[in-house]
Amino acid sequence: MSAYTVTNPATGQVEKTYPSATDAEVDAALAAAQNAYVQWGRTTTKAQRAALLAKVADLYEARKQELAETINHEMGKKLDEAIGEVEFSASIYRYYADHGEEFLADIPVEREAAGSAVVRKMPIGPLVGVMPWNYPYYQVARFAAPNLMLGNTILLKHASLCPASSAAMERIFLDAGFPKGAFTNLYASFDQTSAMIADPRVRGVSLTGSERAGVAIAGEAGAALKKVVCELGGSDPFVVLGTDDMDALVATAVAGKYENCGQVCNGPKRFIVLDSLYDEFLAKFAEASKAVELGPLCSVKAARHLSEQVAQAVADGATLALGDGKNDGAFFAPTILTDIPAGAPARYAEFFGPVSQFYRVKDEAEAIALANDTPYGLGSYVFTIDPRQGERVADALETGMTYVNEVGADSAEMPFGGVKNSGFGRELGSLGINEFVNLKLISLDTPDYF
Repeated sequence: MSAYTVTNPATGQVEKTYPSATDAEVDAALAAAQNAYVQWGRTTTKAQRAALLAKVADLYEARKQELAETINHEMGKKLDEAIGEVEFSASIYRYYADHGEEFLADIPVEREAAGSAVVRKMPIGPLVGVMPWNYPYYQVARFAAPNLMLGNTILLKHASLCPASSAAMERIFLDAGFPKGAFTNLYASFDQTSAMIADPRVRGVSLTGSERAGVAIAGEAGAALKKVVCELGGSDPFVVLGTDDMDALVATAVAGKYENCGQVCNGPKRFIVLDSLYDEFLAKFAEASKAVELGPLCSVKAARHLSEQVAQAVADGATLALGDGKNDGAFFAPTILTDIPAGAPARYAEFFGPVSQFYRVKDEAEAIALANDTPYGLGSYVFTIDPRQGERVADALETGMTYVNEVGADSAEMPFGGVKNSGFGRELGSLGINEFVNLKLISLDTPDYF
């Protein structure tokens, strides 16, 4: 049976299966992507590409109910959150439609010798995107939008849970007027994906996924001398050093923690709380968590894995302060772990779901040390009544992003990415268009030419 199957996690029912790609189909897709790059990507103007991206944004908006229902069935996202994801994705395409020409402007070079020179931002060719299931549209948008604006072409290998949404995205690009091969959805196997990465027609790879997948994909890309961007998840600290409104802080923490059922790469996972605030914050967070209504995780397999992680943490000495840590099919209730012993594996693992870790610290220095005691470095959150402290702690945290006194601040203009085992490279904002780019020097002996 094909790996690409819509299995509704809320019911466990297989709703539709899609045929896996043949080797011939993969090769045809590579040829079409290369042809689209040569015939379209290198000949259209920036204004023409921006206009097509704007049409993509319009179609996302027009089809948002249908698109939202699709991922509700594929990976269990609640409809209101699914609609929000579609709208966010549309805003990303529109952002690059509105700002792409500005981001791709020539960079003048002041020559020491006579003449003129610029650095021109140009495409490099077809790119493979290996995308995850937790945000089926958003993760693709932040990779595809800047690169299509640049003139690269996209070969999408989406998660096997998401065959319907990936097909819907390809349809949108065709309906918007992109040529065949500019954006291609492929139900490829892992072996076929490896073959695409090695193929000389492919010039770059973007992965959002697990650390294990990052090691494999980055290794394959490196062996083929291909540029690669990896976003590999994290165990983001939520550091509480001060507040003048505990109830508002708890509401913010709860909203951040349980978005998408806790299946958020840069969502809060480790709550590191100053001793004087710890007891009240934990009590109110636990009470608020009991009232949260969650949908299913993406699959029964994911819920079982989370249950196994919690059981191991308890076996290693952690305390269950909320929940029993057991899955009910694909459903998993809010769970809180406290008193996790120093050196326990749970301290260094990513719990991808509605499981929170709580730590008590005596001061700012201990909070920073604990927050940095992780192999990951994606996002982080700091709450304080002192903006200078917020900036100081943000500087000290070994992460790619720090949000002070806010969660859910992700936006199209805000660069996204991490350090350490959370990966490398940046998406979104002005930086997101500079990853898979040929920064080409053009130098003339003619003064004042550019």
